Amino acid sequence: MPGSAGPMGERIPPLSRPDASTSGQIKRFTADQRWTHRAVAFLVIVLIITAICLYVPMVSAAVGQRQLFRQLHILAGFALPVPILVSLLFAPSRRDYSRLNRMSSTDWRWLRGPNRPAIPAEKFNGGQKLYSAVSLGWILVMFATGLMLAYNTFFADQWRAGASFVHDWLALAVVVLVAGHMYKAWEDPEARRGLRTGWVSHAWAQRHHATWAQRHQHDLSPNQSDPQMRQTSDAKNADTE
Repeated sequence: MPGSAGPMGERIPPLSRPDASTSGQIKRFTADQRWTHRAVAFLVIVLIITAICLYVPMVSAAVGQRQLFRQLHILAGFALPVPILVSLLFAPSRRDYSRLNRMSSTDWRWLRGPNRPAIPAEKFNGGQKLYSAVSLGWILVMFATGLMLAYNTFFADQWRAGASFVHDWLALAVVVLVAGHMYKAWEDPEARRGLRTGWVSHAWAQRHHATWAQRHQHDLSPNQSDPQMRQTSDAKNADTE
């Protein structure tokens, strides 16, 4: 894409077209990143299921055990920030958080543009960056309001009422966001494989994250079935991502 602007306003050179004969894999996520995603996903699912069991009358009457589901909901809510905080101990996660925190002119074009496949995205496109920012926001708000509801004796009535209103309505928005996220993941098996194994094909990277793929075209691993080669490539990509 000629003349695209980079994160700091510099010009990105034109990208070569994807080569149909290109083979090999690119390391997209390290083990700590994949486990962070799994842990957060598991806790969010627990929160949604327990919330349904607590607040949907038909389901609540059918399953009973309200106190048990309440305790599970509170524990999962308090545990939700933990995997994210632990991931800060790992350099690859910190680098990706830094990437997600920067919106470039290309990202804004991706969000506005009707022809998104033609826009050469970095490791994360504008939509992924926006989703991560929204997710961090709702996690913080839900944590704060949940804390006020769990320990309501320490807060005045008006604070508890406000917290309950925000928590309940934001929960509905979170369900919609998570459902949309899962739908987009279902549409892209290669992206799911990247989160499951850490590796994506170079052809997929060129189609969806062309700028990032071009930067890592020399890090291709033609034979990921060889454990020793895979371990060596893991270490190389962790250092250069």
